Amino acid sequence: MLQLINHLPANVVGVRASGEVTRADMENVLLPAIDQLAEREGEINYLLVLDTNVQNFTLAAWWNDLKLGLKNFTKWNRIAVVSEQKGVEWFTDLFKFLIPGKSRGFTHDELSEAIVWVSGDGEQ
Repeated sequence: MLQLINHLPANVVGVRASGEVTRADMENVLLPAIDQLAEREGEINYLLVLDTNVQNFTLAAWWNDLKLGLKNFTKWNRIAVVSEQKGVEWFTDLFKFLIPGKSRGFTHDELSEAIVWVSGDGEQ
């Protein structure tokens, strides 16, 4: 399931992933929020908090994630992934080669730092 994270800076869309993440989650929660942010801000700052294993994303969810990335290809600015999973580090690093903008991984203890960084307030 994907849930929007409230009380983030206006230039950031954040979602918390828990349990199984499906195509419906992507289409009903993430895609509209990203589209609204891209239209409003002209760029995308995205915070993903993983409270589930990336293996819990269905194939259809991954497909929608790929379409999302391509649809807004030039608008990606910053991506912060918060997770305790060691395998997610390479995944976050992979973003650097697939899309423009910056990406960085954080632990759950660093969530506040991730929010500052993804919003651009920490300019690094």
